[in-house]
Amino acid sequence: MADAPRLVAAPDEMTMETTPYDVAYEEDKVRLLHYRPLTGARRRTPLVIAYALINRFHILDIHPRRSWVRNLLSQGFDVYMVDWGTPTRMDRYLDFDDYVNGYLDNCIQFAKRESGAPSVSLQGYCTGGTLAAVYAALHPGSVRNLVATAPVIDGWKDTTVVSNIAKHVDVDRMVDTVGNMPPEFMYYCFSVLKPFEQGIEKYVNFFRNIENEEFVDSFMRVEKWLADTPPIPGELFRQWIRDIYQKNLLVRNSMLVGGKEVSMKEIKMPVLTQVAVGDHLVSPECSMPLHYAVGSEDKTLRIYPTGHVGMIASKVSQNKVLPDLGRWLAARS
Repeated sequence: MADAPRLVAAPDEMTMETTPYDVAYEEDKVRLLHYRPLTGARRRTPLVIAYALINRFHILDIHPRRSWVRNLLSQGFDVYMVDWGTPTRMDRYLDFDDYVNGYLDNCIQFAKRESGAPSVSLQGYCTGGTLAAVYAALHPGSVRNLVATAPVIDGWKDTTVVSNIAKHVDVDRMVDTVGNMPPEFMYYCFSVLKPFEQGIEKYVNFFRNIENEEFVDSFMRVEKWLADTPPIPGELFRQWIRDIYQKNLLVRNSMLVGGKEVSMKEIKMPVLTQVAVGDHLVSPECSMPLHYAVGSEDKTLRIYPTGHVGMIASKVSQNKVLPDLGRWLAARS
């Protein structure tokens, strides 16, 4: 343990080898990243990834050998990533309408123009999967394929600690008092998910493996990602908690976004729902209802023996989840 400072760099001292990209489009705090190709031939339909509203998109490019983005590029896909940026106090009144009908739609329209494709494949991860599903329901003509990876869909069936907190919090009082939801609140929610495992066990395991360079490198990359959490705009957070977790309006086709009712039955394009059995952030029972709620006749549900992060940044992800996704998308792109 005394050798830790010599053997381990602090998370903020780590340099992440990210897959090269260009900033293709910017609006307010939001950026649309366009990754440079790794193969000569590319699929005609571009893939736009809507990352979650919690933490940063780096987890999808956490390490060259475990990179979600790099794997898809190597399969010949043209990949874009939505980076939501860091909201400030002036952004506290942004809501679902701003994110779905504003930022996400503008990013997708740009990707369509730049690629020359009439529509895109849209993938959303975690809360990004919810935004992607809402977008596909409201803008079906712009989405050729929808991929929802561990999406938050049926709030009443979510059995996680996060869901239990969300169902009982006075969200109006909270948002009216603090405005944007600060990172500290997110850290609190994460800390109570698995108190012993997250608070003690993982560090005991870390020191046991402190001379294993590969283990330490992987551990510190994830710690760097966990420590970088932006605030969530107040009105977006209010609508999220109230409409999805407390009233469960989304899966009941009653949620209003931009004055329009969101109906899952309007999602008629091919849909792939990816679920992790060991997900402690979004329980499988919360994600799977998307498969049964959509109006598509071409829909696939895949369930994997991993967790929320393992779904996108692990050997299981590289060896099973991504090959499955690549084959599914290739047949429809």
